[in-house]
Amino acid sequence: MRKIALLSALLYISVCAMAQEDTTDNQNLDEVVVFSNKFAEKKKNLAQKIDVINARAIAKFNSQNTGDLLINSGNVFVQKSQQGGSSPVIRGFEASRVLLVVDGIRMNNAVYRAGHLQNAITVDQNILERVEVIYGPASTMYGSDGLGGVLHFRTKLPVLSATDKLKVIGNAFVRYSSANEEKTGHADVSLGGKKFAWLQSYTYSDFGDMKMGNNYKSKYPDFGRRSQYIKRINGIDSVVTNSDDRVQRFSGYKQWDITQKLLYQQSERVSHSLNFQYSNSSDVPRYDRLQDTRNFGGSIGTTLRFAEWFYGPQTRLMTAYELNVKQLGFFKDLRVNLNYQDIKESRQQREYRRYDRFDSRREHVKVLGFIIDGRKTWGNNELNVGLDGQLNDVKSGADRTNLTTGAVTKLDTRYPDGDNKMNYFGLYAQHLLKMKNGKLVLNDGIRLQSVSLHSTIVDNSFFNLPVTDIKQTPFAVTGNLGLVYMPVQNFRITGNLSSGFRAPNVDDAVKLFESSTATGRVIIPNADINPEYTYNFDLGFTKTFHEIVRFELTGFYTLFNNAIASAPFKLNGQDSIIYNGIKCAVYASQNVNEAYVTGFNARLSIDLSKKLSWDNTISHTYGRYKNPDGTKIPLDHVPPVFGKTSLTYTDKKFSTEVYGMFNGWKKIKDYNPDGEDNGQYATVDGMPSWFTFNWRGSYVFTKNLTLQAGVENIGDRNYRYFASGFSAPGRSFIIALRAGL
Repeated sequence: MRKIALLSALLYISVCAMAQEDTTDNQNLDEVVVFSNKFAEKKKNLAQKIDVINARAIAKFNSQNTGDLLINSGNVFVQKSQQGGSSPVIRGFEASRVLLVVDGIRMNNAVYRAGHLQNAITVDQNILERVEVIYGPASTMYGSDGLGGVLHFRTKLPVLSATDKLKVIGNAFVRYSSANEEKTGHADVSLGGKKFAWLQSYTYSDFGDMKMGNNYKSKYPDFGRRSQYIKRINGIDSVVTNSDDRVQRFSGYKQWDITQKLLYQQSERVSHSLNFQYSNSSDVPRYDRLQDTRNFGGSIGTTLRFAEWFYGPQTRLMTAYELNVKQLGFFKDLRVNLNYQDIKESRQQREYRRYDRFDSRREHVKVLGFIIDGRKTWGNNELNVGLDGQLNDVKSGADRTNLTTGAVTKLDTRYPDGDNKMNYFGLYAQHLLKMKNGKLVLNDGIRLQSVSLHSTIVDNSFFNLPVTDIKQTPFAVTGNLGLVYMPVQNFRITGNLSSGFRAPNVDDAVKLFESSTATGRVIIPNADINPEYTYNFDLGFTKTFHEIVRFELTGFYTLFNNAIASAPFKLNGQDSIIYNGIKCAVYASQNVNEAYVTGFNARLSIDLSKKLSWDNTISHTYGRYKNPDGTKIPLDHVPPVFGKTSLTYTDKKFSTEVYGMFNGWKKIKDYNPDGEDNGQYATVDGMPSWFTFNWRGSYVFTKNLTLQAGVENIGDRNYRYFASGFSAPGRSFIIALRAGL
């Protein structure tokens, strides 16, 4: 923690020192173009805070998956329950409260849970052109779910040829990482003529069991160690001593991703495109659950509970057709998108030596969507308007297999076994007005959002729930009002008011599952929960000093009404039931009175010379909610202070970077006692602070061949991210060879 405090102090002192110098500089502020308003817009004109991870940074970070890519940015916190999981956190909001968007299409669906999600890694980071991180409520443009922010993944486009000659662009790489013996291969190619262009991309990754660091804090010498595991030997479950307790046995998995795009340029004004994305995986072990021990009469024992607990192959299929037209009647630009998504996931588990109970729960989600966006410009005004919809259909099945006899019997499903339908429809308008020769820019917008949910329970024999037909039809009006003021060149002040909305989805309202062995709780349906609302205020400024120093600071306060949290509940008058052979307290998702989240993030970048630069980020978040009795309880999902500091040298052929990643302490008193903070996977005092020292570099042999190498966690620090049940990699050597056409 002393190191983190020192870094923070250095950042503050550096800023103060620079601020005392002459601030009359001539460098233009960042002219980065973003697409958060659906159409291209200069970032400097938008009041909402947005960060961009571009293609060059994506290649430089050389990350194993999309979650690691976000971590490497230094601006997004990511929780992990297993190696095949990455749950982004933006401003203390996570999972279903952070909206994932790929190529303008919502990924969030009716079963995105409020706990921790792994869906972000089903987007192949190796084919991304950019990632836009949008901070704060984004319901005006994107509708329900974007309470904390939006992660907009934009994949590469096929490239047309300007001549009669076929335009060929190709990229490929192979990579190896030692901590988990990762082996990844990727190739993509774009073939373009004058009218047609085609893009094809493949990625395959094989991740072995992850090895954690060996440099432990002296107070917690055994933290995270995997001393034993369960292995089936000659048909009998046996507890086996781990030959190396730093290796997280049964954490490895495989993944493959395919992207295909076809572009047809009908004329200068009209284009058509097809977008196909497919992601699949092997079984993904739920590593945190494999550490759970058996619960005896309410107390936790020392015997491992699960012989098997894994997610079955998770598949994500997306197909989309898009029409783009310029100068059509009222609109300068018009976009129409029709899309379909098909998602399959499952949960498989079996307790130690329970050969009669191999439980399988399976979900199949189909989503049909449409988006119509139009842009009109006149004078100093820009107006974006749109209509969008998404129709979700969820099928949930479950069965129990006796591995000895092969008999298959019915099992309670995670979601109702009848119909589960959830539909979203929205209408929005977003306006931008440039005043005072562009020095003052007004951002204002409004959205009307309608949502419907209908779930039916056919077989109610398992729990005799009081309600078997659940319907909800919430309606919301959300909006935003912001100002950007640029009094002089390279100085920018922003203020932004925005509201967010999230309708309870199928996972919130009607799921049934055991939250964890350690807590001994079972979550049951509650049809009476209401939508969540956020009301947010941002204030930020960006200043460039002497053309070499850039400082950015944004503070925010978010009022969180009707926050949905897990709280004690009763089923048929009982506050506990027997579930999977264990007595569990009954809990349900419920609206708490009020919550708030506040914090800041800052960035300091200094060009020490033409080739040497220093970059620093730091983020801090604090959140509480009020119990009915008025007491304030820590809000779950809120990470400790975190950030990154890096020093980079870049020459024509050679680039090298030394960088540090850090997290502050998350004391156990600041954990939410009933939510998703997973105190059972931390130390008795909470999650310790940590700092890792890292290096990476690259050498360009030719314009078509580049070698990358790196060492992560050089000090071999043993650590975990807050709320994670999976330890981060120990010292890892990385090498990659990239080729291009």
